[in-house]
Amino acid sequence: MSIQTLNPATGKVVKEFKEITDVELEEKLSKASDAFNKWKQTTFKERAALMLKLATYLVENQKTLGALQTLEMGKTIKSAETSAAKCALVCEYYAENADKMLASETVATDDSEAYISFDPLGVVLAVMPWNFPLWQVYRFAAPALMAGNVALLKHASNVPQCALAIEESFRAAGFPEGVFQTLLVSSQRTEKIIRDWRVKAVTLTGSEKAGATVASIAASEIKKAVLELGGSDPFVVFADADLKNTNVQAVSARLQNNTGQSCISSKRFIVAKSIASEFVSGVVAEISKLKLGDPSDPTVDVGPLATEQILNDIEKQVSGSIAQGAKLEIGGKRFGNAGFFYEVTVLTNVKKGMPVYDQETFGPVLAIIEFDDSSADKGFAEAMTIANDTEFGLGASVWTSDMELAKKATKAIDAGSVFVNTPVKSDPRLPFGGIKRSGYGRELSSYGIREFVNIKSIRIK
Repeated sequence: MSIQTLNPATGKVVKEFKEITDVELEEKLSKASDAFNKWKQTTFKERAALMLKLATYLVENQKTLGALQTLEMGKTIKSAETSAAKCALVCEYYAENADKMLASETVATDDSEAYISFDPLGVVLAVMPWNFPLWQVYRFAAPALMAGNVALLKHASNVPQCALAIEESFRAAGFPEGVFQTLLVSSQRTEKIIRDWRVKAVTLTGSEKAGATVASIAASEIKKAVLELGGSDPFVVFADADLKNTNVQAVSARLQNNTGQSCISSKRFIVAKSIASEFVSGVVAEISKLKLGDPSDPTVDVGPLATEQILNDIEKQVSGSIAQGAKLEIGGKRFGNAGFFYEVTVLTNVKKGMPVYDQETFGPVLAIIEFDDSSADKGFAEAMTIANDTEFGLGASVWTSDMELAKKATKAIDAGSVFVNTPVKSDPRLPFGGIKRSGYGRELSSYGIREFVNIKSIRIK
């Protein structure tokens, strides 16, 4: 696989990069190992000072970092520029809270002293995706480094300039050499890196296939792994929902990351039959207001898909579902004469067995699935059955004015996150991750920072 910047708005290669050699890889692994031996001895105060400098750097350079994301994966410039500020927030959060999260815990026993300490593991490899080329990395790196680990980044091959810019941000903030390094390598060389004795753990955000491969390699080496994989998040709308607001939020939830190229964007819209027609017309009206086009234009709302393969996959999923009886309400075709653009699409009459029901759709397609709410109890049961009728379990949202019903639904839905009357999003203060084929382990919050530490029990007589 080539490592290159290919502008998804034009379909043209902008810049190509050479993979590092085996000799260079060995040098980086050795440097990471040496850096850990020194970094783990630093104090939380020393690490926090550097992490805060990193946060400042990200804010000061958000326009430059935003432009790289727009160039390499098609994120609209108005959202790309703000994403660096969100990365700064996660750096600040762990700079301010890591010491408390990893403070030793005293345990009452019959010994003179007993406590639990949280020690860093060592070199952690991060295999990261292209869809959030900055955020995904910093939300791993901030807690990992604050815990005393060091990081190696194997980024997606289509965002090499973002990967190198991230490494430069740590260097510019004053982190010691080797604490954070980018590895320009192909996916085929990831196994070798995971198996290297100096790498103690691995985290991956990506596809099920990639997750299964990385997890099996890590397991064979008896190394810790955290996986954040795909999602087919349900967006459940009950009849008493505030439809004016829900319609707006539905479009926003589906088009997270501008084109719906997000694991936690809502993908299956499970709507009460009694209000389905009104919901669909409202959603179509909202979509009609959106501007699709060049992501570098600050007035554009929806940019291109990141790759031609994703475009082909979305087109196939939509056409396959229509062939099986889904009804096209808006969109449903490619846009423009260049690049990887696809219109925001709404499909109704979606049933089990259709691609947009059964598969994860990584693009701007809203699949509307109705449930019969003529009986309140049966309607709730049917809605929950559909919500859980997926191999994924990442996020979900519930829309209703009945808080008792909402809380009942949060318990019934199988997912790592369930939000009520607000779209699913990641927040440094809350753990993030999924169940089933959406992966295992958690990022963010105190749970995330404890994924890559040795939880050590100490008893003193």
